[in-house]
Amino acid sequence: EGMADILKAGNLPVDIEIIEESSIGPLLGKSSLDKSLHGGLIGLGAVILFMLLYYRLPGLFADVALVIYTLLLLAALKLSPSSLSLSGIAGIILSIGMAVDANILIFERTKEELISGKPIEKSIQLGFDRAFSSIFDSNMTTILSCGVLYYFGTGLVKGFAFNLALGVALSFFTAIFVTRTLMSLFPISGNIPVIFGINP
Repeated sequence: EGMADILKAGNLPVDIEIIEESSIGPLLGKSSLDKSLHGGLIGLGAVILFMLLYYRLPGLFADVALVIYTLLLLAALKLSPSSLSLSGIAGIILSIGMAVDANILIFERTKEELISGKPIEKSIQLGFDRAFSSIFDSNMTTILSCGVLYYFGTGLVKGFAFNLALGVALSFFTAIFVTRTLMSLFPISGNIPVIFGINP
């Protein structure tokens, strides 16, 4: 009725009649938030399972790094001024999927070196070194794109861009440093082709 009163205050020669009026309560937003969180947990579980089944022991290291990444992301979001909107949750879920991209590149490079006949320690070192430039470039372009979205976007877009950029930066740290640290603390030995899932 407030809008009707405002419009009637003008010189319009027609009467305004309210045909339908509806209100949306907070339960709808809570339902959407719960579904988004459940989707994020399912996505995280699916990524962890895939890495474990496909890459086996290195995949386990990547999963541990992914869990550490998730904890760091939650802590950073707690300390940041960003509000957790649905668009922000979308950015977080997307960053979870992107968090293992770097590990996949590293492991595939390592497998190539193993297939060429190099020892395991040398293969892992070359896998990390040769994948680093690709990982760095892809993460930087994503962060720069998020920066443009954050600068020119509105509230919802800003939340998405901020959370995605934060997730990508943390995933770069965990993939490069945490995974490599775990692989150095727990050296891989035994049947290397079987451990890495290399078909003979």
